[in-house]
Parts: sequence; C-alpha cells; structure tokens
Amino acid sequence: MRVIPLTVTALTAALVLTACDGGGGSGNGGSGNTKDRSACKIGSVSVQIGSASVAPAAGDTGEVPVSITNQSAPCTLNEFPGVGLHQGGSAATLPALKGAKPQKLKLAKGDSASFTITYVRGKAGDKASLDAKTVRIGLPGSDATQSFPWSYGPVAGTGSADHPNASVSAFQQPGD
Repeated sequence: MRVIPLTVTALTAALVLTACDGGGGSGNGGSGNTKDRSACKIGSVSVQIGSASVAPAAGDTGEVPVSITNQSAPCTLNEFPGVGLHQGGSAATLPALKGAKPQKLKLAKGDSASFTITYVRGKAGDKASLDAKTVRIGLPGSDATQSFPWSYGPVAGTGSADHPNASVSAFQQPGD
C-alpha cells in the first residue's frame, strides 16, 4: 500500500524537475535568450589575471592566464569564456582557440578553473594592431563582465585591428 504514494510522489517530482529545464536545455553557454540558472556568475566567483608570459616584441606570442574561483554556491562553467579587448570606443571579441573543445565544469565553493588568452604582439602605431587598454571577461550563461587593465602591448590584427590575432582556451580545472 505504501508503494503507490511513494511512486506517485517520485513521478510528480520527476515531472516538476523536467519542467524546470530552463526552456530547452540547449547547452549553448548563454548565447540564447535563456540564462542558465546554475551558471557561474561574476560576483559569485573571483576572477584574477595571473602572471603572463608576455610577448616581448612584435610577432611574438604571449599567454595570459585567467583563474576563476567559486566563492558561493555550486555553479557550472559551460562553453567558452567571453573575452573582449577594448581600445577607447572600439572593441574586439576574441574567438575560441582553433580546435579547442569546451567541457562542462562544475565548481563547488572553493573550487577553481582557468583559461588562457593567447595573443600575438603587434607593432605600436600600426593600423592593423589593436592598442588594447582593457580586457573584459565574461562567463557563459551570464551577461555580467569584469574589466582588467591590458598591459601586454598592442595585439596584432589579422588584416585589421577589429580582428586581433588572439584567442581563448577552454576552461580547465587543476590537474586536467
């Protein structure tokens, strides 16, 4: 006799959870209209730029590590980070590193993940280089961003400053 009420309760709970999918469960990293409720958000995580391997001269490649540490409730990083380089009124969004595959990472409170911004240094004053002053970082599934000074020199363009020769890696957790 007790099996039926338990079965009905379990079935009802399953239906309610299915209805809370967030509108389709596209897994698109926030690029759709529906925000992921479990997504890590700026403000609930700390974002820090680490010691960079700075490109010393035009044509050299540099790497800027970015670490994210969850300061709050468990959250998810899915897809790629959103990174933009800004110079005055112009901005350029960086693409994902060619061939990189995103992974879905769940971060408990205190857990961390990182990604890398890779860039080719440009020539100062060159119209094809972006003389970035700020890097703006956003997390997938959220519109919030955090800005940091860009102190690594101009970034070479791939034909123009609007298309910098730079990219972002996928999120990784320590030990990956």
